[in-house]
Amino acid sequence: MKESTQEKLIDQSITGFLSELKSDSPAPGGGSAASLVGAVSAALGIMVGNLTTNNAKYAAVYEECQTISQELEVCLAKLESYIDEDTEAFTKVMNAYKMPKETEEEKKTRGTAIQEALKAASGLPLAVADACLKVLALTKKMLVIGNANAASDAAVAGRLAQAAMWSAVYNVRINLSSIKDPVFVTDMKGKVEELITASEILMSQLIESANERI
Repeated sequence: MKESTQEKLIDQSITGFLSELKSDSPAPGGGSAASLVGAVSAALGIMVGNLTTNNAKYAAVYEECQTISQELEVCLAKLESYIDEDTEAFTKVMNAYKMPKETEEEKKTRGTAIQEALKAASGLPLAVADACLKVLALTKKMLVIGNANAASDAAVAGRLAQAAMWSAVYNVRINLSSIKDPVFVTDMKGKVEELITASEILMSQLIESANERI
Protein backbone atom coordinates (compact mmCIF):
# COMPACT_ATOMS: atom_id res chain seq x y z
CA MET A 1 0.00 0.00 0.00
CA LYS A 2 1.27 3.48 -0.75
CA GLU A 3 2.74 5.12 2.32
CA SER A 4 0.60 8.19 1.74
CA THR A 5 -2.59 6.17 2.14
CA GLN A 6 -3.99 6.64 5.65
CA GLU A 7 -7.48 5.29 5.11
CA LYS A 8 -8.08 1.60 5.64
CA LEU A 9 -8.85 -0.37 2.52
CA ILE A 10 -12.13 -1.62 3.96
CA ASP A 11 -13.28 1.98 4.40
CA GLN A 12 -12.49 3.04 0.86
CA SER A 13 -15.00 3.33 -1.94
CA ILE A 14 -15.00 0.56 -4.53
CA THR A 15 -13.29 2.85 -7.02
CA GLY A 16 -10.76 3.88 -4.38
CA PHE A 17 -9.86 0.30 -3.61
CA LEU A 18 -9.59 -0.56 -7.30
CA SER A 19 -7.35 2.45 -7.82
CA GLU A 20 -5.03 1.19 -5.07
CA LEU A 21 -5.16 -2.32 -6.46
CA LYS A 22 -4.18 -1.38 -10.01
CA SER A 23 -1.27 0.83 -8.97
CA ASP A 24 2.40 -0.19 -9.21
CA SER A 25 2.51 -0.74 -5.44
CA PRO A 26 2.67 -4.49 -4.59
CA ALA A 27 0.18 -4.01 -1.76
CA PRO A 28 -2.74 -4.31 -1.70
CA GLY A 29 -2.54 -7.33 -3.93
CA GLY A 30 -3.99 -10.77 -4.42
CA GLY A 31 -4.47 -11.49 -0.72
CA SER A 32 -6.58 -8.42 -0.05
CA ALA A 33 -8.49 -9.03 -3.27
CA ALA A 34 -9.22 -12.60 -2.17
CA SER A 35 -10.50 -11.34 1.18
CA LEU A 36 -12.75 -8.82 -0.55
CA VAL A 37 -14.22 -11.42 -2.90
CA GLY A 38 -14.80 -13.75 0.05
CA ALA A 39 -16.58 -10.93 1.89
CA VAL A 40 -18.76 -10.26 -1.16
CA SER A 41 -19.64 -13.95 -1.25
CA ALA A 42 -20.65 -13.96 2.42
CA ALA A 43 -22.73 -10.82 2.03
CA LEU A 44 -24.52 -12.30 -0.98
CA GLY A 45 -25.29 -15.45 0.99
CA ILE A 46 -26.74 -13.34 3.80
CA MET A 47 -28.91 -11.53 1.25
CA VAL A 48 -30.38 -14.86 0.15
CA GLY A 49 -31.07 -15.65 3.79
CA ASN A 50 -32.91 -12.36 4.26
CA LEU A 51 -34.98 -12.95 1.12
CA THR A 52 -35.91 -16.35 2.53
CA THR A 53 -36.78 -15.41 6.11
CA ASN A 54 -38.86 -12.46 4.90
CA ASN A 55 -41.04 -14.77 2.81
CA ALA A 56 -43.85 -16.66 4.56
CA LYS A 57 -43.57 -19.38 1.94
CA TYR A 58 -40.30 -20.51 3.57
CA ALA A 59 -41.44 -20.43 7.20
CA ALA A 60 -40.39 -24.07 7.65
CA VAL A 61 -36.71 -23.20 7.09
CA TYR A 62 -36.73 -19.82 8.85
CA GLU A 63 -34.65 -20.92 11.84
CA GLU A 64 -32.14 -22.84 9.74
CA CYS A 65 -31.69 -19.92 7.35
CA GLN A 66 -31.31 -17.56 10.28
CA THR A 67 -28.57 -19.76 11.75
CA ILE A 68 -26.76 -19.95 8.39
CA SER A 69 -26.98 -16.17 8.02
CA GLN A 70 -25.55 -15.65 11.51
CA GLU A 71 -22.61 -17.91 10.69
CA LEU A 72 -22.09 -16.04 7.43
CA GLU A 73 -22.05 -12.77 9.39
CA VAL A 74 -19.13 -14.13 11.44
CA CYS A 75 -17.28 -15.06 8.23
CA LEU A 76 -18.06 -11.67 6.73
CA ALA A 77 -16.60 -9.83 9.71
CA LYS A 78 -13.41 -11.91 9.54
CA LEU A 79 -12.98 -11.41 5.82
CA GLU A 80 -13.56 -7.68 6.10
CA SER A 81 -10.73 -7.47 8.64
CA TYR A 82 -8.47 -9.66 6.52
CA ILE A 83 -8.60 -7.15 3.63
CA ASP A 84 -6.32 -4.80 5.55
CA GLU A 85 -4.52 -7.44 7.62
CA ASP A 86 -3.22 -9.16 4.50
CA THR A 87 -1.73 -5.93 3.20
CA GLU A 88 -0.23 -5.21 6.62
CA ALA A 89 1.35 -8.67 6.73
CA PHE A 90 2.88 -8.21 3.28
CA THR A 91 4.17 -4.77 4.22
CA LYS A 92 6.01 -6.34 7.17
CA VAL A 93 7.68 -8.77 4.76
CA MET A 94 8.83 -5.89 2.56
CA ASN A 95 10.09 -3.97 5.58
CA ALA A 96 12.05 -7.01 6.76
CA TYR A 97 13.79 -7.25 3.39
CA LYS A 98 14.76 -3.57 3.71
CA MET A 99 16.57 -4.13 7.02
CA PRO A 100 20.33 -3.44 7.02
CA LYS A 101 22.67 -6.32 6.12
CA GLU A 102 26.15 -4.86 6.37
CA THR A 103 27.40 -6.91 9.31
CA GLU A 104 26.97 -10.59 10.14
CA GLU A 105 24.78 -9.66 13.10
CA GLU A 106 22.58 -7.49 10.89
CA LYS A 107 22.31 -10.28 8.34
CA LYS A 108 21.26 -12.72 11.05
CA THR A 109 18.68 -10.32 12.49
CA ARG A 110 17.36 -9.54 9.02
CA GLY A 111 17.12 -13.22 8.08
CA THR A 112 15.16 -14.04 11.23
CA ALA A 113 12.82 -11.09 10.68
CA ILE A 114 12.20 -12.14 7.07
CA GLN A 115 11.37 -15.70 8.03
CA GLU A 116 9.00 -14.64 10.80
CA ALA A 117 7.28 -12.13 8.51
CA LEU A 118 6.91 -14.75 5.77
CA LYS A 119 5.33 -17.19 8.23
CA ALA A 120 2.82 -14.55 9.29
CA ALA A 121 2.19 -13.64 5.65
CA SER A 122 1.41 -17.28 4.83
CA GLY A 123 -0.73 -17.78 7.91
CA LEU A 124 -3.01 -14.86 7.09
CA PRO A 125 -4.10 -16.10 3.64
CA LEU A 126 -4.59 -19.56 5.14
CA ALA A 127 -7.10 -17.97 7.50
CA VAL A 128 -8.72 -16.27 4.50
CA ALA A 129 -8.94 -19.60 2.67
CA ASP A 130 -10.46 -21.27 5.73
CA ALA A 131 -13.10 -18.54 6.08
CA CYS A 132 -13.92 -18.79 2.38
CA LEU A 133 -14.34 -22.55 2.67
CA LYS A 134 -16.86 -21.97 5.46
CA VAL A 135 -18.68 -19.47 3.26
CA LEU A 136 -18.79 -22.03 0.46
CA ALA A 137 -20.28 -24.64 2.79
CA LEU A 138 -22.87 -22.20 4.14
CA THR A 139 -23.93 -20.80 0.78
CA LYS A 140 -24.28 -24.35 -0.53
CA LYS A 141 -26.78 -24.98 2.26
CA MET A 142 -28.54 -21.71 1.51
CA LEU A 143 -28.84 -22.69 -2.14
CA VAL A 144 -30.60 -25.92 -1.18
CA ILE A 145 -33.16 -24.50 1.26
CA GLY A 146 -33.33 -20.81 0.42
CA ASN A 147 -35.69 -18.73 -1.67
CA ALA A 148 -35.83 -20.32 -5.11
CA ASN A 149 -35.98 -16.90 -6.75
CA ALA A 150 -32.54 -16.17 -5.29
CA ALA A 151 -31.01 -19.54 -6.14
CA SER A 152 -28.71 -17.96 -8.70
CA ASP A 153 -27.43 -15.53 -6.05
CA ALA A 154 -26.61 -18.39 -3.71
CA ALA A 155 -24.83 -20.21 -6.53
CA VAL A 156 -22.83 -17.09 -7.38
CA ALA A 157 -21.92 -16.72 -3.71
CA GLY A 158 -20.60 -20.27 -3.66
CA ARG A 159 -18.60 -19.83 -6.85
CA LEU A 160 -17.07 -16.62 -5.52
CA ALA A 161 -16.21 -18.29 -2.23
CA GLN A 162 -14.25 -21.06 -3.91
CA ALA A 163 -12.50 -18.59 -6.23
CA ALA A 164 -11.52 -16.50 -3.21
CA MET A 165 -10.34 -19.61 -1.38
CA TRP A 166 -8.10 -20.61 -4.27
CA SER A 167 -6.79 -17.06 -4.55
CA ALA A 168 -5.78 -17.19 -0.89
CA VAL A 169 -4.19 -20.62 -1.38
CA TYR A 170 -1.92 -19.22 -4.10
CA ASN A 171 -0.76 -16.56 -1.64
CA VAL A 172 0.02 -19.22 0.97
CA ARG A 173 2.03 -21.25 -1.53
CA ILE A 174 4.15 -18.37 -2.82
CA ASN A 175 5.19 -17.45 0.70
CA LEU A 176 5.95 -21.06 1.64
CA SER A 177 8.43 -21.24 -1.23
CA SER A 178 10.70 -18.82 0.67
CA ILE A 179 10.32 -20.28 4.16
CA LYS A 180 13.22 -22.41 5.39
CA ASP A 181 11.47 -24.19 8.26
CA PRO A 182 10.58 -27.62 6.80
CA VAL A 183 8.24 -28.55 9.65
CA PHE A 184 6.25 -25.34 9.24
CA VAL A 185 6.11 -25.73 5.46
CA THR A 186 4.97 -29.36 5.63
CA ASP A 187 2.27 -28.52 8.16
CA MET A 188 0.98 -25.61 6.08
CA LYS A 189 0.96 -27.65 2.88
CA GLY A 190 -1.07 -30.33 4.63
CA LYS A 191 -3.64 -27.77 5.77
CA VAL A 192 -3.86 -26.33 2.27
CA GLU A 193 -4.51 -29.75 0.75
CA GLU A 194 -7.27 -30.40 3.29
CA LEU A 195 -8.95 -27.14 2.31
CA ILE A 196 -8.69 -27.92 -1.40
CA THR A 197 -10.11 -31.42 -1.00
CA ALA A 198 -13.03 -30.16 1.09
CA SER A 199 -13.75 -27.34 -1.37
CA GLU A 200 -13.88 -29.71 -4.32
CA ILE A 201 -16.49 -31.87 -2.59
CA LEU A 202 -18.56 -28.84 -1.61
CA MET A 203 -18.33 -27.31 -5.07
CA SER A 204 -19.48 -30.52 -6.69
CA GLN A 205 -22.50 -30.53 -4.39
CA LEU A 206 -23.20 -26.87 -5.06
CA ILE A 207 -23.08 -27.39 -8.83
CA GLU A 208 -25.48 -30.32 -8.55
CA SER A 209 -27.90 -28.25 -6.49
CA ALA A 210 -27.58 -25.27 -8.80
CA ASN A 211 -28.36 -27.42 -11.82
CA GLU A 212 -31.50 -28.66 -10.07
CA ARG A 213 -32.76 -25.26 -8.92
CA ILE A 214 -31.71 -22.93 -11.74
